[in-house]
Order: sequence, then C-alpha cells, then structure tokens
Amino acid sequence: MERLIQFSEKKKKEIKQDFRRYLFDQIDWSQRLILVLGHRGVGKTTLLIQQMQQVTSPSIYLSLDDFFFEENRLVLFVEDLIEKGYQTFFLDEVHRYQHWSTDLKNLYDNFPEVRFVVSGSSILALEKGKADLSRRAAVYHLAGLSFREFLKLEKKGEFHKLMLYEILEKHQELCEQVTDQIEVLSLFKEYLEFGHYPFYREGKSNYKSRLLETTQVVLEMDLSPLEDLTHQTIRNMKKLILIISESVPFIPNISKLAERLEVSRNTVLKTLDLLEQAQILNLLRQSTKGVSFLRKPEKIYLQNTNLAFAFSSHSTDSGNLRETFFFNQLRQMHDVTFPKFGDFMVDDTYFFEIGGPNKTAQQIKGVPNAFVVADKIKFGSGNKIPIWLFGFLY
Repeated sequence: MERLIQFSEKKKKEIKQDFRRYLFDQIDWSQRLILVLGHRGVGKTTLLIQQMQQVTSPSIYLSLDDFFFEENRLVLFVEDLIEKGYQTFFLDEVHRYQHWSTDLKNLYDNFPEVRFVVSGSSILALEKGKADLSRRAAVYHLAGLSFREFLKLEKKGEFHKLMLYEILEKHQELCEQVTDQIEVLSLFKEYLEFGHYPFYREGKSNYKSRLLETTQVVLEMDLSPLEDLTHQTIRNMKKLILIISESVPFIPNISKLAERLEVSRNTVLKTLDLLEQAQILNLLRQSTKGVSFLRKPEKIYLQNTNLAFAFSSHSTDSGNLRETFFFNQLRQMHDVTFPKFGDFMVDDTYFFEIGGPNKTAQQIKGVPNAFVVADKIKFGSGNKIPIWLFGFLY
C-alpha cells in the first residue's frame, strides 16, 4: 500500500498545470463516477492528475496496470483506503484490470460519499463487463491534439476555440488574427507530421517509431483482451492497416479485401469497426445514426495524419492528408458523412470540397451551403476557406 501511495504523490508532483487539454473544462467534475476514454498517448493520465491537484479532499492516483492488481482486488484495496480517509480516487488504465466493471459498480453503490475519476481505452464498452456502468458513469472521450492545442503547446499563441459557423461566416477576419501572430503554414505542416499526440515533445526523432509501437500495443494489449481476438485476427488487422495506409484515400471493396485476407466479408467489416473504435481508422459513412458494422463504409482513412507519416514507407499523398485532417478535426464536435456533392457533408447541412491552393468550386457549383476547403493558403475569400482554420474547433 505504501508503495502505491508514494507513487501517487510522486506523479502528483511531476505534472504541470501550464497546458490543459480542451476536455478539462468540459468535464463536470462534480459527478461521482467520471470515465475518460481515449487512445494511448492523448493525455488521459495528465488530465487525471491535473484534476487531482485541484482536489482538496484526500485523493490518490492508481494505475491498474500495476502488478499489484494482478494478485489484489481493487475493491478491497479501495475499501482499506476509504477507511484511512481517502475520498477521491483517480484510476488509470482500467481496461488492464480484469474486474474493473464489477469492482467499480460495488464501490459506487456502497460508498455514495466517494468519487471516482477513471481512464480507459477508447475501445472500452461500459456494457461489456459483468456490471453495467452505462447508467452510472459520466463518459467523456479525449481526442488527440487539435491544431489550436498544438500551437498552444508550442507556445506560439493563445487562440480561442471557434464554432463552425464562425469559420464559415468570418474566416477572412479570423485568418488575419492568426496570421498576424504566427507563420501558420509552416506550423500547420509540422502539425500534420508530428502534432497529434502530446508525446511528440519527448523527441521527434523517434516519434514515428513510438507511434508504431503504440499502435501495436493498442492492438495486442488493449483491443485483443477486450474483444477476445485471436493472434490471426490481430495479424489481419495489421495487414488491413498497411493496405489502407498505402491507398489514397481508400475506397473499400470488401469482397476483394476478404479474399486478400482469407476471411469472410462480415469479418472484414467487423475488423474495420473495431479499428475505428480503437481510434486507428476513421470510417466515412452515408449516415452516423443507427449504423451497423455490417454496413460498408464509403471511404476509409487513417485516424489522423501523424499515422499516415508513421506507416508510409514513401512520401505521403497531400490529397489524402488534407481529407484525413479535415475528417479528424470535424468529427470531434460534428456529424461528418459521405455527401452527394463534394467530399464531406457536416451536420446534414454543409458540403465541403477539399483540395489544393488552386481548387475551384466547380464540383459544388449551385449547391447550397457549399464551401471549398483549400490547403497551402493563408487567407480565403467568399466560400473558399484555408484548411488549417478548421483545426481551431476544439
């Protein structure tokens, strides 16, 4: 027990408050059970400890991948700590602990005066454990860094979050405010390659190899136990990721993929769905409502542009990067679907055609609420908007 208490105090002293993720201010910290889900490396641990530093009641940070919990039940350990006066528990990596749902349910029900802030893998389903926590937990999803957050982390400027309607209606004015302070195009190029995961700051030279290692850990240690996947399924997932990373962008032929992987069509579709839940892929569909994994996606993208650079053995395609970035940033706060016109439809209202600096509106001519989103330009005009500005949505 003393070792874990000392480790908690050590972590509490290590984390700084100079940079907080966008989600910190969105969470209702008064809830008794808060669950923060997200991909490895997006900053869940830092978020938990930053909140622990704000708590005045006795609190402790516990990482449930610690070997201590291989032989000891969390519920009994927490009960002992409650007797010692602890009132708030910050539990990290809960997906690595076999009895997480049952223990949390019992603790929640038996100790109404105690609060729990919990982090887990993005793939974690609250209904899958023996105890259904979906009615008890306030669930939040932490995405990777936005371009706006990247600029803040790099100390290039404090820029406020923008609403989509602000970008569409006032993009010229907003672009001037940003470009007066920074060299936005060079920083945006850097973000596309390195800026999605906060751990890039630990060294860019080994960032891509670390990103590949992280993806492998997500597949083998996070996803596999939760979904009871076989070794062959994991291998097929890796093959599928490689196939998609080499395409520009990937328009799936499920039958051919099934033949190439020597599995059934439904297995391919289920695999794609799991990879999306694990935040390795983004699937563009005709609708986001009531979607079954058996329904084929229209396009498939890597989840973010950093993955494209990590997986690619040759130069990345600029068109693919543009669409990957736009989809990634917009889907955090909006519904993004496959349109009749252009490349993306947002909130069933707006149509967007993505392209380079010379992109025209010819393909969306006459379409209401349609916009051109262009790369490699500092300013836009009319319905033509610089793509980097959409990185300020969260």
